[in-house]
Amino acid sequence: MRVVRTLSAVGAVATVAGICCAAPAVADQSWGINGTFLTSSNGEWAKVNSRYEDQPSERETWTISTQCISPTECTGTVQSDAGWSAPIYTTNSLWYVKRTVPNWRFCADGAAIEGFQEYKIYPVGSDGHYDGSAKEYTGVNRVIGPSGSCGRNQWPVIEMPFYMKPA
Repeated sequence: MRVVRTLSAVGAVATVAGICCAAPAVADQSWGINGTFLTSSNGEWAKVNSRYEDQPSERETWTISTQCISPTECTGTVQSDAGWSAPIYTTNSLWYVKRTVPNWRFCADGAAIEGFQEYKIYPVGSDGHYDGSAKEYTGVNRVIGPSGSCGRNQWPVIEMPFYMKPA
């Protein structure tokens, strides 16, 4: 009887030790966005201060590298062939890329203003709906300038539909 209790106690201690000292979970890279992607922002559907107005379309190639600790916690870097890099991260199943754009617009007097650019993207399936396993992404490319720039008490804002697919 005493041997059985001792073995049970040893087994319980081993079980607790195994739980407390288990190896940490390994990050699953399938949660992130990694690789080279072709991007497009459609200027034909651009909105300038919430009013449709044609703008030049943008096409770039991005190289994205991310690390994830869970499907909802990823961070990384975007390198664009346009010569800039910016952080990328995910929140609530949306991916964000944010950066400052120097000399974004020029006022009538020639003064340059910078813009704050934010890409908000999510994976999309062939039916146009959110699909967490998809390798193509859609969303919006939004740039906002400072209020009061160019003598106007208004933030200049340009929004364009955004699309990204593997290269």
